[in-house]
Amino acid sequence: MSEKDCLIPQPPRRDYQESARRGRTLVTIFGLASICWTTVHLYAFLAIGTPPWTDERPISHLQDQCPQVEPLFPANHSPALDLMDKFILSNRWRNETISHLTGAVQIPSESYDDMPPVGQDDRWNIFFEIADYMKKTFPEVHKTLELEKVNTHGLLFTWHGSDESLKPTVLMAHQDVVPVAKSTVSQWTYPPYSGHYDGKYIWGRGVSDCKNTLIGIMEAVELLIIANFKPKRTLILSFGFDEETLGFEGAGHLAPVLLERYGEDGVSMIIDEGSGVGNLWGSQFAMPATAEKGYIDVEIVVRMPGGHSSIPPAHNGIGVMSELITTIEANPYESHIHTGNPMLGMLACGAAHSPDFPPKLRGLLDHRDSNDSGKDELALEVAEISNGLKYLVTTSVAPDVIEGGVKNNALPERTRLLVNHRVNIGDHTSVVKDKLTSLAETVANKYNLTLHAFDDEAETPRSITLRAEKTLLEPAPVTPTSVDGVTPYGILSGTTRALYGSGMLMSPGSSTGNTDTKEYWALTKHIFRYGPGWDPEDDKSLGRIHTVDERLSVKNHIKTVQWYSIFIQNVDEASLP
Repeated sequence: MSEKDCLIPQPPRRDYQESARRGRTLVTIFGLASICWTTVHLYAFLAIGTPPWTDERPISHLQDQCPQVEPLFPANHSPALDLMDKFILSNRWRNETISHLTGAVQIPSESYDDMPPVGQDDRWNIFFEIADYMKKTFPEVHKTLELEKVNTHGLLFTWHGSDESLKPTVLMAHQDVVPVAKSTVSQWTYPPYSGHYDGKYIWGRGVSDCKNTLIGIMEAVELLIIANFKPKRTLILSFGFDEETLGFEGAGHLAPVLLERYGEDGVSMIIDEGSGVGNLWGSQFAMPATAEKGYIDVEIVVRMPGGHSSIPPAHNGIGVMSELITTIEANPYESHIHTGNPMLGMLACGAAHSPDFPPKLRGLLDHRDSNDSGKDELALEVAEISNGLKYLVTTSVAPDVIEGGVKNNALPERTRLLVNHRVNIGDHTSVVKDKLTSLAETVANKYNLTLHAFDDEAETPRSITLRAEKTLLEPAPVTPTSVDGVTPYGILSGTTRALYGSGMLMSPGSSTGNTDTKEYWALTKHIFRYGPGWDPEDDKSLGRIHTVDERLSVKNHIKTVQWYSIFIQNVDEASLP
């Protein structure tokens, strides 16, 4: 690539590009949290079911909707920074970072759904070990950055910049991992907390969700400090410790500290774990999630008379609950792509840049009515491709937990159901409440039961009660993806194309799960859930998040560190507020 390909002219530069083959292998980097983040893996299915007909309409208008920025390299150079770039590619540093990541994986920092507040359960104490390990492993970070411990285990690092008028940048990760079920330990190729390195992969719980991000950020900052990099723009590292259990103790305390300090819209941009690289219809796309679906758990309780099971009524509480579940599942939500859903941007990018984009989708996209009302033929066509894509444009409903009855000869007096919903981008949790109320009312009337629907009334005999759990969350605000002028999305995109070359295309993505960023919405409009590491030779590892044999290629991890080191410099040089 010539110097004119860069956004900023520069002398001979560091070569971040991947010189090896650029295959079309799907690589899924999707984290979550919670989620975590499997959405990118599902994008690959978009090439399935291409209709045999063709469409000759020009797509220049779609290209206008999916502009690609030039690769963006840091303009400022120094001998120390150039040496840093070479050092990251050395065998010596490779061995060091492998040791650092395996050491982090070896700490079983599990978080559980039933954990009470910090200080009331010894299981929180494992996070003292994480903090100690970070201090030992990254001494320059701890010497240079200010560290605050929020709610005991939240780690908030501040690298103060020289220009206090510039809004800070926030990089996020979480320290916790999902627990390993004891019944599955024997199924692992290597023990889940061994951090085993086999010459290509590091194995273990949390290695890809998201201790790779945690260690990757710290590695990049440590190296920049050693290279005598001095930021103008303040950089904040915010590391929660219970993201896998909704983040109330970690991000729920860290975000208010930053909000009080910097105010609403007081941060330039936030990057947290999330989606990454995937193959869309024959082209390689990096797809940072610029939105997240909403979330609501609804508890449904059926109260009916008990008694001896030898003299049962025609329908008892479990039977009535079963009918209600069947009714709920028989009335799914209709797929709809609301204006602003990143799916529209992703489809436009595929139509503009991918050789195998289905002509039928292009036609529906080209003639889509911008009115959000009525049947959405484009969304319905997308939903037919795969369940994964369907639930990027549809509210999901899943009865997940059911309880009822205490003994084999006693009729159940109280039957409980927990139904999880992930609310479509552009919809509201009130839609879920209204629909469940209507469905429950039909069943309640049939069996002459009183309905208490989200009214905070106590349960009564012969009743159906609906309650929203405290987990209620509206869909996230959609992050802007303009690249006109200097923008946060443009900097992220340019950094990615600097690392992987101009063959890597950028597209907005979205997430079916939720990250710790849900606590940070007030701080900035520019929130990206993005896993920047990518190994084109590994298309399977990240499908193992939250399950047996979680692993990560070392090449992916090194690319993560490179990306953060370039990005920190790029955002520091950018003419953002």
